[in-house]
Amino acid sequence: MSSSNDWNTGIIEEFRANAGRVGGQFEGAPIVLLHHRGRKSGREFVTPMMYLPDDRDTDTIYVFASKAGASTNPDWYYNLTAAGKAELEIGTERHPVTVTEVTGEDRDRIYAEQARRYPGFAGYTEKTAGIRTIPVLALRRA
Repeated sequence: MSSSNDWNTGIIEEFRANAGRVGGQFEGAPIVLLHHRGRKSGREFVTPMMYLPDDRDTDTIYVFASKAGASTNPDWYYNLTAAGKAELEIGTERHPVTVTEVTGEDRDRIYAEQARRYPGFAGYTEKTAGIRTIPVLALRRA
């Protein structure tokens, strides 16, 4: 198992043991566990990530394919966009969601708000400048 998987496993265990809350660098941040299937392997994956709730629609959250500012999108991004659906664990609830990529001015506004709340996301934008635009996905309760 890679160190990335070990790191994710620890966050997943802490999330589930504390009704959706984790400590460390994510203490106080909104965290979700995203269940998705590999588009090639068909295997189920669980990926912890930060999210931004939609202020006007309680059934929608936004996730950011930042990959900590890497030059490529994370695999989960391709899995979600290929499938168009996934499942979320938020707190103690698990439910299905539909997946839609947010583009244009809406994408820019939502990403800017996430970067305002969590400045690390602004750093990811700096790292990817001229390489890629970090995708934003809307996940809506199905």
